[in-house]
Parts: sequence; structure tokens; C-alpha cells
Amino acid sequence: MKKILTAICLVISYGAVAQTARKYSNEFMNIGVDAAAMGMANAVTAYSADVNSGYWNPAGLVHLEDNQLALMHSSYFANIANYDYIGFAMPLDDRSAMGISIIRFAVDDILDTTQLIDDEGNINYDRISQFSTADYGVTFSYSRHLLFEGLNYGINAKVIRRIIGDFASAWGFGLDAAIQFQTKNDWKFGIMARDITTTYNAWSINEEEFAKIQNAVEGQNQELPESTEITIPKLQIGAAKKFVIRHDYSLLAEIDLNVRFAETNDVISTSFASINPALGLEFGYIDMIYLRGGLGNFQNELQLDNSKRVGFQPSMGVGFKYKGIQVDYAFTDIGDQSVALYSNVFSLKLDFSIFR
Repeated sequence: MKKILTAICLVISYGAVAQTARKYSNEFMNIGVDAAAMGMANAVTAYSADVNSGYWNPAGLVHLEDNQLALMHSSYFANIANYDYIGFAMPLDDRSAMGISIIRFAVDDILDTTQLIDDEGNINYDRISQFSTADYGVTFSYSRHLLFEGLNYGINAKVIRRIIGDFASAWGFGLDAAIQFQTKNDWKFGIMARDITTTYNAWSINEEEFAKIQNAVEGQNQELPESTEITIPKLQIGAAKKFVIRHDYSLLAEIDLNVRFAETNDVISTSFASINPALGLEFGYIDMIYLRGGLGNFQNELQLDNSKRVGFQPSMGVGFKYKGIQVDYAFTDIGDQSVALYSNVFSLKLDFSIFR
């Protein structure tokens, strides 16, 4: 199994670099963070107002009252791949805030069997080595209140680092921009524009290592891949409202529209853009116990008889908060990739006010 995985990773990784503008470049940055958000099908663009806003909508960071720290871990593909996140945010004054977050998505200890057979055709297991393929995303966030009451803006500066063992590596850079607006009757609206400058990845390929596998698959990998790729912009638009029921109970509802400027299998798709809706609900009791659910990833799926049906991705989760410590759990898949297996996602959020 690991030998097959090695071959797949190498072929896919090098093939991915060969595109100059791809629909799904840097997809690890689209998985999402925070089990609370994932339990709501990632529909949090309008309501996000904590340390995790650095990812979902940096405009929400201005709602912080104290420093916050967030941690998350999940595993995918039967624990083959690990996804980890850490975020920190702090208010600068009563009108602005900043944050930093780090994401790592990696497959570690992959067996490199490209040199298993020597030049004389003999199998030598001593020639097997190990390598890792890892993607890193570091995001610097800034948020500020605007003069207009209820309106905030936020920006992200992202640094992307991608490593495929000794075979290839890349650096990437990009920007996000976002706004949030709250009406007097507590409706919240949010817009998050990701990769507004198109995130640019520049690859450095080890030609010596590439030559070793160049002819591993006949008719493939014959040419050195292109050294650049571009992540096209995406847009998330959300509306949310929290309803309080008899003081102790609350219901938060949000609907988001996720827009890609490319033709995909999303439920609404044109040559200009594709739209994928998401709905999230959070039921709360005394602002301590939470039950969450969501529907997202609505896709036009082609059946064996060439007919089409609309598929969707459900998710669910629970949370507990006490004196600035919040623990959340979500049962969901890899974000917006419905072919992935469901995974258990855990996250922790710590508000530094508990130390004061």
C-alpha cells in the first residue's frame, strides 16, 4: 500500500506543478479551521468574531476583547494525512486587532521506492528511503473598525510553503480582503475575498531527482514541469442572525454562498463563476453547551447512466465553553471534497481573560 502511495504522490505532485493556472491550486488552504465552524458546514463568514476570524473573515477580529489562542488537529485518509492549525490574535486598541495563524497539511514517512531496483534489475530493500510531503500556510491578519457604525474591514497577507521531500519545493504569496457589517437589528453580513491578487506559487524542482523518475511511467513525466502556478480568486458571501429564546437558549443561523471564478460541478455553474451554498445552524444553551449542524458542498454528480443528481455534504458537531476555555468537536470530511472519508475534528480555543 505504501509503495502504491509513493508512486501516486510523486505522479500527482509533479503533475500539479505543471499547471500555470489551476482551479484547485493550494486547496489545503480551503479545508477550513475550527471544529465549531466545520460542524456548521463552514458557514461562518458573517458571524465569525474570534481568533479563528483570521481564517474565515479577518474583519471579525475587531470583536476580540482579549488575546485568544486556537488549536486544531484532524486526520484524513485513515490517518495517512495530518492537518494541524494554530492561531493567535490580540486587540491592538478599541478599533483594531491583529492575528497570525499557521496551517500544516502533510503526509509523513512516505516510502521512496524509486531506487528499489538497481541498474542490473536486482531488488535491494536497502535502497528504500523515506520522505514527507507537507504544505504550510502562514497568514498575518489585520482588522479595523470603519467610521461607519457597524462596518469593519480586514486583510490577510499569506505566505505559502510547499515541500515534496527532496524532489521539489515552492514559495507562494497572496492577499485576502474582507468586510463585515452588523445592522441595528443584529443581522450580520460578511464578504471574504480570497486570493484577490491571485496567489502565486514559484516551484524549485530538483532536476537530478526528477531525472531518476522521468521515465518511470511510459508516456508520462517526460518533460520538466512548469515552475509556476496561480490560485484564482474566490468569494464567500454570508448572512447570519442569532435568535435568543427565553434568555437561556439561542439559535444561530447562517447561509453562505461560496463563489469560484471557474466552471466546476457546483450546483450553480457557468463559464464565468460557480456558486456553492452552505447552511449552518448552532443551538446554544446558557452560552455554554452547543449543538451544531450544517449542509454544504452541493454538487452536480454524474451517475453511471449519465444522469445527474445533486449531492450535498452534511456535518455535525458539539461544543462546550466554560470561563474562557472552549472545546469543540465536528464530524465532517475534508471540507469541500465530498469524495473524502468522514473525519473527527477537535479544536481548542483559549481566551486569555481567564488569567486576569
